[in-house]
Amino acid sequence: MRLAARLAVEEINANGGVKGRRLELIERDDHDNVDSAIVAALDLYQSDAVAVIGHLFSATTLAAAPVYNGGRNPVVELSPSSSSPDVTGAGPYTFRVCPSDLAHGAALARWAHDRLQLTRGAVLYLNDAYGRGVRSTFVAEFRKRQGEVVSNDPYLGDMPEVGPYLDRMAKEKRAQFILVAGNRSEAETILRGARQRAIDVPVMGADGLEGIEHAGALAEGTYESAAYFPMLNTAANRRFLDAWHRKYPDAGDPNQPAAATYDAVYLLRDVIARAGTDRESIRRALAEVGTATPAFEGVTGRIAFDSAGDVPTRQVYIGLVKNGQVVLAGGL
Repeated sequence: MRLAARLAVEEINANGGVKGRRLELIERDDHDNVDSAIVAALDLYQSDAVAVIGHLFSATTLAAAPVYNGGRNPVVELSPSSSSPDVTGAGPYTFRVCPSDLAHGAALARWAHDRLQLTRGAVLYLNDAYGRGVRSTFVAEFRKRQGEVVSNDPYLGDMPEVGPYLDRMAKEKRAQFILVAGNRSEAETILRGARQRAIDVPVMGADGLEGIEHAGALAEGTYESAAYFPMLNTAANRRFLDAWHRKYPDAGDPNQPAAATYDAVYLLRDVIARAGTDRESIRRALAEVGTATPAFEGVTGRIAFDSAGDVPTRQVYIGLVKNGQVVLAGGL
């Protein structure tokens, strides 16, 4: 997030700023902690900031939302990557430029059934808001397509005890794939256990699996959904990648939060150019993007807000781990 924001601000200022005025980037670190997020939000609220890009994670975005949405002079909170469905109701000044967890579950169901032609799946889900959100929309969409969910089991922890679930799968031999509605560490544990039991079926998950390709041969053939992959072959993304690698040659490829932060800075530049720097005017103009004013076409795709500050038309992409790298499998 930080590197992408700095890059975008540097580019904008090098090209004359916003109507001749330079953008100033104020940086605060919430340390992925809800208490620190509230402290950072209060600091930014009381500053001269005209809009906030953040927070990175849903929990910190939600913790800070009452600060940004409250008081006599609320300020826009625009998250690049907070995907919890709860962000939808966080307040009129809270927006996001990423799809919610609910979109990922539905996209994976369509991928499994329509593209892979699989009709029976097993679901293992982290028993928290994220896991339950991905699971619920996956199951609903898969069943709508007449797919059968042969098991639907919860787990807890980074290294979950899922042996009994996998033993049952190995014995019944009904599941054609496994959906892991959770994070990378849990997916690796599940993959390891499945392979030990000779359960040789595709494993898939949502954006919580980011980075699983680094698990080596264990992750080969795994599918993951994301709102952005650096291999997207669009003119906007190619320009972004060129600028990113020139500026940060040792940083590797940008991830979704980086690309979405870059988009958020440029989106706010356009909004401020139209509406000025008054906080309420910025919120009003931002809410009109995709309705009263054209959608924003960015690195991560088309951004158009609904009345809740969500982007319901955002595309979700599917990646496949192949030879230790994620390749683009498709979009839904």
